[in-house]
Amino acid sequence: MIMDRSPIELRTTVIVPTYNEKENVESLVTQLLALPVGVRVIVVDDNSPDGTGAIADRLASQHDGRVTVIHRAGKLGLGTAYVAGFKRALQDRADLICTMDADFSHDPRYVPDLVARVRQGYDLVIGSRYVDGGGTSGCTMVRKLLSWGANAFARAALGLHARDATAGFRCYRRQVLEAVGIDEIKAEGYSFLIEMLFRAQRQGWNVGESPILFENRRQGVSKISRDEIVRAVWTVLRLATTRLTAVGSGPADPSGPA
Repeated sequence: MIMDRSPIELRTTVIVPTYNEKENVESLVTQLLALPVGVRVIVVDDNSPDGTGAIADRLASQHDGRVTVIHRAGKLGLGTAYVAGFKRALQDRADLICTMDADFSHDPRYVPDLVARVRQGYDLVIGSRYVDGGGTSGCTMVRKLLSWGANAFARAALGLHARDATAGFRCYRRQVLEAVGIDEIKAEGYSFLIEMLFRAQRQGWNVGESPILFENRRQGVSKISRDEIVRAVWTVLRLATTRLTAVGSGPADPSGPA
């Protein structure tokens, strides 16, 4: 897949889903807006009881159109939050759309690295714990083993090339989001990330990784639950079935990018 790699200024938007992130959201948005790449921020808040949405509204009023807030009726899931953010970013004519967690496990300082990798020729770049220079900090051994096992399982079952297939710190070219069919993705929660990567790879988009240090959240409570893990396993098995069916019937996505 060859895209136009001309050195024009690319409009970059960062999507930050939030639920009860009042300890983090203001500092995170402030750091994002101070980056040298000149990003815009979309906060997708699921009616946080702790007032995260109100803080985001104040930031939007203070930063002259560089911050947008999408308020949703309740806790509707990470996958649908991404879709809502993607649609708004595309509507706002963003060229590059990044996603990251609100809890500082993804450090804003890596966003310029992701953008730079896209400029080098990639269509989707993952902030990766599992490439040279990447790693984790402050995570328990159980959490590390769970992450490693989930990635190994997803890569083996789906033939994914990326070493950090479950990471949510990413940068997409808008053309990827326009092509993969974001409204057709069935997965919810963190398994949405696996299905997005699976679809992008099947269509032939150029996927790269950039090293990050993943830091366990500084404030608040982790959102990963046993139900999320079960859904992720089910998503991988469902996608593996479609992969095997496609192998038996010919090319998976003949209408994808060439």
